[in-house]
Amino acid sequence: MADAAFLLLSIRGEDEAADDEYAAMMRFAGLDESGMRRIRLTHRGLGYIDLTQWSGIILGGGPYNVSDDPASKSPTQMRVEEEMAGLLAEVIARDFPFLGCCYGIGTVGAAIGAVIDRSHSEPVGGVTVDLTDHGRRDPLFCVLPDTFDAFGGHKEAVSSLPGGAVSLASSADCPVQAFRVGANVYATQFHPELDVDGLCTRIEVYKHHGYFAPETAESLKHDARQRTVTHPMAVLRGFVQRYGRGAGLPVSSRVPPRPD
Repeated sequence: MADAAFLLLSIRGEDEAADDEYAAMMRFAGLDESGMRRIRLTHRGLGYIDLTQWSGIILGGGPYNVSDDPASKSPTQMRVEEEMAGLLAEVIARDFPFLGCCYGIGTVGAAIGAVIDRSHSEPVGGVTVDLTDHGRRDPLFCVLPDTFDAFGGHKEAVSSLPGGAVSLASSADCPVQAFRVGANVYATQFHPELDVDGLCTRIEVYKHHGYFAPETAESLKHDARQRTVTHPMAVLRGFVQRYGRGAGLPVSSRVPPRPD
């Protein structure tokens, strides 16, 4: 898909987790570095993003939570939140193709006035996700089974969506596993880029970040290996297939200079 130019926004400061996420996003989307470029927001500011130069934007997950106590947020997190709020205001106003994974639930949810809190957190590991009626009819989600396994782990979640947002999926402990705003702006609580190897990498990288007791890391990896997680990646593939032919410019003319 040579005419695709997607932008991945990363909030992972740890090189191992950030690079693994980037590789997984490309692999499951069917793109290489010429088709999916990356900005690590922990390393540099977002800068001006001309949406006309991109087919779509993907936001990865990470340790930030919009519901964190403001006093606990680092200057980098505060900057990232401000930059994302500005970008999402334009994305939502223009109904521009956007897929926010995990952290996207908080950022997109905050942008539309959803209630984001700690009422529906889920432990790190496998989760069984059920499509809603809207999800079964959605262009990206309709290819998924009505019920499927995914990997996740999060401290905050959407407790309530405002009117105009469409819930696409849920789980037993988390009422909003995915939603859509307009026709083209998506957010998932589960990780569509995570297979078992990717989850094990993150368990190791983030075992001292408060998601779980560090001494349980190996048992979490063992439990993850008992799950068969193959369906969520279809969301990434579908996003690229649906929007990858919309830009119409050569990739080289649509990509800003490398951030690194």
